[in-house]
Amino acid sequence: MRFEVDGTEAFAYTGSRPFDPERPTVAFVHGGGLDQTVWVLQSRYFAHHGFDVFAVDLPGHGRSGAAPLRAIEAMADWLERALGVLDVASPALVGHSMGSLVALEGAARHPDRVSALGLVGVSVPMPVSDALLAAAGANDHAAIDMINVWGHSLGQLGGHRGPGQWMMGGAVRLLERSRPGVLHNDLRACNDYQHGLAAGKNVRCPSVLVIGERDMMSPPKRSFALAGEIRDARTVIVPECGHMLMAERPDEVLDALIELLAD
Repeated sequence: MRFEVDGTEAFAYTGSRPFDPERPTVAFVHGGGLDQTVWVLQSRYFAHHGFDVFAVDLPGHGRSGAAPLRAIEAMADWLERALGVLDVASPALVGHSMGSLVALEGAARHPDRVSALGLVGVSVPMPVSDALLAAAGANDHAAIDMINVWGHSLGQLGGHRGPGQWMMGGAVRLLERSRPGVLHNDLRACNDYQHGLAAGKNVRCPSVLVIGERDMMSPPKRSFALAGEIRDARTVIVPECGHMLMAERPDEVLDALIELLAD
């Protein structure tokens, strides 16, 4: 689905279903340097089970135009405007990695409008190593290599649940097709976002944090700290899983979101 925000064309995947704002809406937000395709299983499931799906490409990502936004707060405000264009009144927000910070900030800024919150691979703060920032800033492929090594637990040994698919290779290609400077922009935004715990205190909707047991990029201890600040939060630990949860453990992520949105 193509639409306009602030005079610039944007894109969101709807699960190949017509968008109807009268239905409950789930907005999916991708992580740094990625796009809406990371949510293909989860978005298609909800699109075929009574929900509108809004799996969006943030500005400068995927098929959305404009330059990437430099701060998590600006991304959350853009998401609010994008949903407003489509007359979505009370969405559920689901985000992964950088997208989880965007969803968290959106739920904190609009506590009476967000109906549910799903945070996948979240931590606050979400610091990024100097080596990774420097490599991304230089558009050095080493940045992509670092993310893939640190981001996967089982993927380095195979184990993709889709027959014939390569987990590590697919992740490399997805990051390689991001535009120059986008990955560095996104990593910097994550690194600079410092008030996640305060945002958690302002969330009022049912929430779930889906945490990879072996996540080296968003360590579980930081996820637990955030869960302790959210009033109505549940945590789901995915065993033997790293940061790229939707690739390594897609069914477990989907099950956690189904339980969150069951009502």
